[in-house]
Amino acid sequence: MTVARITEISSLSTKSFDDAVVQGVARAHKTLKHVQGAWAKDHKVECSEGKLTGYKGLLKVTFIL
Repeated sequence: MTVARITEISSLSTKSFDDAVVQGVARAHKTLKHVQGAWAKDHKVECSEGKLTGYKGLLKVTFIL
């Protein structure tokens, strides 16, 4: 029997949403063992003075216990 846990993380990139997801999964892999996948729950942008300054991804990361 396999038991998994899901944790929610957010990741920010100045390049793109895809880059935010890649960075988030890579960082989760450094801390969590047996990362199996991630679900991009939400995307947001950060703005300053009318310009986009960042792309934020809210991820649900699944890992095996």
